[in-house]
Amino acid sequence: MWFRDTVARIPTTAEALPGRATPLAVPSRHHVLPASLDGPFLPGTEFALFGMGCFWGAERKFWQLPGVVSTSVGYAGGHTPNPTYEEVCSGQTGHSEVVRVVFDPARVPYELLLKTFWEHHDPTQGMRQGNDQGTQYRSLLGWYGEAQQAAAAASLEAYGTALRAAGLGAITTEVLPAPTYYFAESYHQQYLHTHPSGYCGLGGTNVACPIGVGVTR
Repeated sequence: MWFRDTVARIPTTAEALPGRATPLAVPSRHHVLPASLDGPFLPGTEFALFGMGCFWGAERKFWQLPGVVSTSVGYAGGHTPNPTYEEVCSGQTGHSEVVRVVFDPARVPYELLLKTFWEHHDPTQGMRQGNDQGTQYRSLLGWYGEAQQAAAAASLEAYGTALRAAGLGAITTEVLPAPTYYFAESYHQQYLHTHPSGYCGLGGTNVACPIGVGVTR
């Protein structure tokens, strides 16, 4: 990933790069799971969207969960349509690096995805994760539908309480209706499977997230 000092401010629509109308190409099949990256998916499956800093390590956390059907990495939360990685890293698109998760709620509850999200990054750092600095590394939680909205809000409150009890700062995570998702380039997809020794800056706060009665990692 890129280590650089970028302006820690999301650009306005007028300031953002123009992007392009054509989506970036991605592999037809997931490198780890027996599924495609862009469907079609079986009825009953749901989407979830998480930004946790570097998306390489974040994606691996989710594809390892039983009940997750497919994962992919991309960009969301900004203004530029179908941006490239270099454009996102410039800080001129407003996007966060995100993981889109497709899951079967009959096999894995959304609350377990939330628990994985909160516990495997530091949601108090603003426009960064560790040494990774810039708007693209901000924490983002995009919800799909009213049930996810309610669960996300409850988890935000519960984890915020746990972090305060541990003496840590306020959560800076952007929680919002899932914005438009743009696939990242093919070489980013399941990167830590195709590059087992690749960079992973993922790290948490060591504070457990007290949500989902009976839910374990």
